Amino acid sequence: MIDNEVSTRPGTRARLLPETRRGLIALGLGGTLEWYDWMLFGLVASYLGPKFFPDSNPITATLSALAVFAVGFFFRPVGGIVLGTYADRIGRRKIMILSVVLMAATTLVIAVCPTYEQIGPWAGVILLLARIVQGISTGVEGPLATAQGLELVPEGREGTVAGVMSAFVNFGILAASLVTFLTVLLLGPAAMADWGWRVPFALAVVGSIVVLYLRRRLPETMTPQELEEASTGKIWSSVGRNWLSILAIVFVVGAVQVYNYAWTTGLPNTARIVMKESPTAVFGITTLLGVVMVIGSLIVGKLVDGKALSKWYIWTRALAIPSMFLVLLYVRPGMGAFAGVVLGGSIVMVLNMTLYNVVSSTLMPKASRGAGTALGYGIGVAVFGGTAAYLVVWCSEIHQTWLFSVYGAVLMVLSIVLYVLARRFNGIHIGR
Repeated sequence: MIDNEVSTRPGTRARLLPETRRGLIALGLGGTLEWYDWMLFGLVASYLGPKFFPDSNPITATLSALAVFAVGFFFRPVGGIVLGTYADRIGRRKIMILSVVLMAATTLVIAVCPTYEQIGPWAGVILLLARIVQGISTGVEGPLATAQGLELVPEGREGTVAGVMSAFVNFGILAASLVTFLTVLLLGPAAMADWGWRVPFALAVVGSIVVLYLRRRLPETMTPQELEEASTGKIWSSVGRNWLSILAIVFVVGAVQVYNYAWTTGLPNTARIVMKESPTAVFGITTLLGVVMVIGSLIVGKLVDGKALSKWYIWTRALAIPSMFLVLLYVRPGMGAFAGVVLGGSIVMVLNMTLYNVVSSTLMPKASRGAGTALGYGIGVAVFGGTAAYLVVWCSEIHQTWLFSVYGAVLMVLSIVLYVLARRFNGIHIGR
């Protein structure tokens, strides 16, 4: 258990104990591993498609791989319901360890899985099953790690949790882009398409050993009394009472994940497959996007720390509404336009991606925070984030990119309205 040290000087922020800092690092590095593994699949979808699915058309094969990518999202609510409930009943630490084990094991399976040419349709089946398990794992990882981070730190340090957790997650996304970029650069496009796509997956398995060691020492934030009093019935009755907050979390998460996956997965795949851009150049730009996200997360966390999180959320989410229309600037081949859209939209993206998980956690009481935030998160990512990359590529292929922009903007508006309503009727349970 953590007993946080609180500064007694007026106007100062509470200090963090060394144990608290180690806990945040363990939670953050787990997020790095999970998001490296998760995003890597989307980044190399154009290589996985021809290897695992029988189609001579590279666009159709890539869409098949992106469909498998999307299936993983639809199992996130399962992870939220099952693992989130157990996190409230048996403690956060055990579920945080299990989450990493599941992701590491399935990443190893993808790294060594035979192709369609070798074992026929079973290759696609194995890929699909691995992605389902990854969906269950990530369905609890992001929301529960953030919730536990908030429970570790003293009141008023929500910005620190937002910045640190987001920076680690974005470092995982950056690492996925960087490793993929370097693999293509060193091996060449032909080797990458043949066998080189396995290398980034194999590297993730090595990193998981370090993360598992750190999470074994992770402090538990649920008290023995809270665990003793917890029961499935009590947890889900609390979730039911806070149904409006769950709905708000679905859109708080879902809207920003449409933005996220459009920029980190949909646009890069559109550039490589539809626009026929250089893979090396595309991965180079997505790597720069990752750098912006890592550094930006830490800056946003510092800016928000000790301030009213709700006001920051509303203003940054409002900025995302017009930003969704930036994709209309990339409707024909040209690396200049691709770089402008990706990097130009990164500022608003980092503002929103830093805050959304912390904002979601503030809407749920501690007794059902694991189940409630994971459920809302899982549904939001599954319904909206899981289909975003597919929709970007599809809208671009039919030359109707504006449809995606309108869709994303409407989700942003709904995410603000529902948050305000949930805050008014159910209140917020952390910060202000």
